Amino acid sequence: MSTDEERESEAQRQAERFQRVREAHQTEVAEDYVELIADLIERTGEARVVDLATHLGVTNATVNNTIQRLQRDGLVMSRPYRAIFLTGEGREMAATARERHHLVRDFLISLGVDADTADMDAEGIEHHVSDETLQAFRAHMRKLKRDRAG
Repeated sequence: MSTDEERESEAQRQAERFQRVREAHQTEVAEDYVELIADLIERTGEARVVDLATHLGVTNATVNNTIQRLQRDGLVMSRPYRAIFLTGEGREMAATARERHHLVRDFLISLGVDADTADMDAEGIEHHVSDETLQAFRAHMRKLKRDRAG
């Protein structure tokens, strides 16, 4: 392979990495919202705009705009001045996001990171970690569990 071909190949790999990060950023907000909506419904029986705004540290207007986008994307249902509910697709996304968060958090804790820091760091990492890396985390956690049991 010539030097020009090597540079072009490396540029392509870098472009693919940046594209992956951009795609993760696009889904990050949706995942955070549906995960929080599911948590609120589980804990209090409903998810309201004001509760989402409080937990996310944003304005009610920001939540309303995001909820409108999530409705267009088929992830939530809501009516003015009513609670927000997840669609089947929204519940599925929330469950996947929650599982990924717990896996990343538990993996970080297994490395010796304290629980609070692991929880905070997992909030960012969970959106950007590949399926391949998640599989490696799962394998590590299973091995750790077997080693502790045996």
